[in-house]
Amino acid sequence: MSEPLIPTIDLADDPDRALRTIDRALREAGFLLVTGHGVDPGPRADIRAVAREFFRLPAAVKEPYAVKVGGRGWLGPGAEANGYAEGTVTPPDLKESLSFAAEEPTGNAAVDAEWFLPNTWPAEVPELKPLVETYLGQMRELSDRILDLLGTALGEGADFFTRHTGHPTFGFNINWYPGRALTGEPEPGQFRIGPHTDFGTVTVLDRQAGRGGLQVYTDRGGWQDAPYDPAAFTVNIGDLMAGWTGGRWRSGRHRVLPPPADAPDEELMSLVYFYECDPGTTIHGLESHGYLRSQLEAITTG
Repeated sequence: MSEPLIPTIDLADDPDRALRTIDRALREAGFLLVTGHGVDPGPRADIRAVAREFFRLPAAVKEPYAVKVGGRGWLGPGAEANGYAEGTVTPPDLKESLSFAAEEPTGNAAVDAEWFLPNTWPAEVPELKPLVETYLGQMRELSDRILDLLGTALGEGADFFTRHTGHPTFGFNINWYPGRALTGEPEPGQFRIGPHTDFGTVTVLDRQAGRGGLQVYTDRGGWQDAPYDPAAFTVNIGDLMAGWTGGRWRSGRHRVLPPPADAPDEELMSLVYFYECDPGTTIHGLESHGYLRSQLEAITTG
């Protein structure tokens, strides 16, 4: 029996036994499922419940929080088209997002003005801030654990990546995928999120199962539904991580299907944590955050 394209790695188990599996999976698909992480599911459900209250507000109430991709606030319908990042002309993605990011200043005024600005918290849902801030702390700790494991799997030592995460940037999106009653009939080639690879280091995703859910592309299997385990985080590496390994590992190409015709009322919400390295980190001659900014601009519509 062949090994799964996207295996499950238990952080509570002996990690040495998983190293070859990690290396193979990141060469083929760029994705892993991670269990044994110790992150309580309860607060994640609370974040979804409070965020849903915001997303269901009238557009006029949400509009003062509107930002462009890469900003801190609300990304409304049509703000983003992820397929643009790989040169594919697609209709805008069928989603809304609340976006947050790192805000603890470094002391470098130019860096702080671009990457460490204060977050914007919607006044209509004051419960959201403490929930998200606690979750962000958990995600940073978990991401460093994952990066230590990946450095070992690469054969470069546990701190190969985390020596560059002393004061990292990160992004956090709460992505809301409403049903067809709000989105309307999808246009040809339109997705909840169009086909793309993530841009940065490592993404830690808490997702919900659905008919219009996550798909992953591999040379071996083409487009396939991503495996789902409610106890697991879905983890994928991005373009900068792939470059960091000299191309040994591949950036995980993926998409989120449109609202399905046979389940038109399906509504999903994903919590997406994009963990990056310190600003100024150069990877094989590429300045990491210049690349991140160019890709964020590439997927901005209008």
